[in-house]
Amino acid sequence: MDAVRTVLFRIFFYGVSALFVLCVPVAALFGSAFLRAYSNAWAWTMQWSVRRIVGARVRIEGEVPEGQLLFAGKHESYFEALELTRILHCPATVMKRELASIPLWGWAAQRYGTIVVDREANAAALRAMMRAAQAARATGRSVLIFPEGTRVLPGDAPPLRSGFAGLYRALDLPVVPVAVRSGTVWPRKGLMRRGDIVLRFGAPIPPGLPRREIEARVHASINALNG
Repeated sequence: MDAVRTVLFRIFFYGVSALFVLCVPVAALFGSAFLRAYSNAWAWTMQWSVRRIVGARVRIEGEVPEGQLLFAGKHESYFEALELTRILHCPATVMKRELASIPLWGWAAQRYGTIVVDREANAAALRAMMRAAQAARATGRSVLIFPEGTRVLPGDAPPLRSGFAGLYRALDLPVVPVAVRSGTVWPRKGLMRRGDIVLRFGAPIPPGLPRREIEARVHASINALNG
């Protein structure tokens, strides 16, 4: 049955996603607010199909905080990349440059207000990321980053990328860590499986902490569902 569910999910979700992407230029004509609502509709479609076709149970633990914040999340699948933008009211998301270069999709993502970062993380790339994040902060938006830098396998806990500490210092906002368990349902490779997808929001961590302390606290919090 896992194979059947996986095939049905891919046909439905990726088919619908192709239509969403193709219609992005039209949506963009109505401005950034409409484009963000359009993105939320795509995220809702993804969540619905994961629940109804794959049979996953989605559970949110902890209080989803309000206000302008820096969210730091675990990244195991595409699920949280879309779902967090929906439930966090369209934060400016830090996105690797490879995605921004995808025709049409990359253009739409930047119109939405993503923050593009080079994975090589040289000094110039980090400065550009800080400027984009500060511009987003000036508009009142929160910022979402996956500080380990990429999708990881369930249970893996690589160190945080260097850009996170710089972003934390530049934005001077409280950090809300988000632990995630999604890779057991939606693995990077192979069949999707029924099970629980969990998003766990930790308590806000204040700004202004030393780099070593903030990295240790965020790393521990986003990996709280490991094991």
